[in-house]
Amino acid sequence: MRTLRSDIDMDPEDVTPPPEPAPGATPASKPLDQEISDALGDLDMNELLALGGEPERPEGGGRTQPPGRHERRGAGAAPRAGRKPKGKGRRGGHHGHGHPPKAERQIKHGKVVRIHDGDVFIELGPASQGVCPLVQFGDAPPDVGSEHEFVLERLDAFEGLFVLSLPGATQKADWEHMEVGQVVEARCVGMNKGGLEMEIAHHKAFMPAGQVDLRHVPDISIFLGQKFPCQIIELRRDKGRIILSRKAALFQERARKRDEVLAELSEGQQVRATITSVQPYGAFADIGGVDGLIHIADLAHERLKHASDAVKVGDECEVKILRIDRNQEPPKIALGRKQVMADPILQKLSEVQAGATVTGRVTRLTEFGAFVEISPGLEGLVHISEISHERIPTVDRALKRDQIVTAKVLSVDSDRKRVSLSIKALVERPVQRGREGDMFARDDGFLRDEDPAMHKLKARFASGSQLKGGLG
Repeated sequence: MRTLRSDIDMDPEDVTPPPEPAPGATPASKPLDQEISDALGDLDMNELLALGGEPERPEGGGRTQPPGRHERRGAGAAPRAGRKPKGKGRRGGHHGHGHPPKAERQIKHGKVVRIHDGDVFIELGPASQGVCPLVQFGDAPPDVGSEHEFVLERLDAFEGLFVLSLPGATQKADWEHMEVGQVVEARCVGMNKGGLEMEIAHHKAFMPAGQVDLRHVPDISIFLGQKFPCQIIELRRDKGRIILSRKAALFQERARKRDEVLAELSEGQQVRATITSVQPYGAFADIGGVDGLIHIADLAHERLKHASDAVKVGDECEVKILRIDRNQEPPKIALGRKQVMADPILQKLSEVQAGATVTGRVTRLTEFGAFVEISPGLEGLVHISEISHERIPTVDRALKRDQIVTAKVLSVDSDRKRVSLSIKALVERPVQRGREGDMFARDDGFLRDEDPAMHKLKARFASGSQLKGGLG
């Protein structure tokens, strides 16, 4: 993924979503062949399906040492301590899945009851049916009602059918129709900690856990029994090994639908979105094959410190398409989540009337005033000039954070979602006392209170003596 700016105030149009991989390209963070090699090493298909846990990696890196392969340690070397001889290991040794050795496979007599979509359905008994690949019968398909001998391969618990084969027939007849990069339909028949056990055209296949989905799936057991398109990402006929990727097939389908989806999108449209990535400045969301950005300011009506406070990866939500810039490659799409959500602040504003008296808690102090929470999520501003009748140099001289105050509502601006409050409006203005320089009229005609200096002036000029101008 490209490195994106982390400034939460950045313009959403300056943010580019993670680039889409080319069709058929591996969506992994490292080369796919390296990923498979690190995870699976040189295991053959039976060993892959017998994995009991994550592939064990030797110290210092390198390829995985498969269980039971003691012959790789040198000719004549004995098996490691505690390891059972080949053929008697866990889950039936190299036969995996609990399959009996070939010498123990049962022969069943059955009758052909139906031929459909490359499969021959066989009735083995009153309540027992099986299926055999049609390709094993060669160029002449069997007649419905004809009876044959079949080898019992295994029981398909999901379909309730036995998987059968003709005695002596090879199941590799359709290898020639498979190739790397091909998208095929496969069914999940089992799982282990390393990934999913798959079946494709009656062949065993394996899907690493990292190739199951576009995003991390905590519990891959949800895919058991499902059929879905997969891409063949490795094919080794010498080991009977097929590695599949549902992730690669999903990326191909996503790229194919991208142009179709873009053609149907328009500004103002409301669509369903899935959150694919969360960043400090917003969240990227998939809207059916293309990604758009929900800026942090458009995620919720309330103020957020981080986009993860509102959404997380995997969340589904309704969004509104705000802008589409088709001149960019890939096209940039701005989405809005809060635009399709009811704004709780508007409802609370409608309940506040100018002139009312409210009580709230001081939440923030600024240079120009204090914010008071008068209802959960709704704040009003007390300007510094409305705190006290007296002049105060700073807000914190009169108010403290978390202080409970009572104020009068001066005005309510629903468009700007602002409420103006006044604390001093509920407090009576104090009586002003005369001070030097103040011109307060008195009943005796003097403009200031009597003090020693004023007493001398009154004694001198209040006697009624006539004053004359001029020089001495």
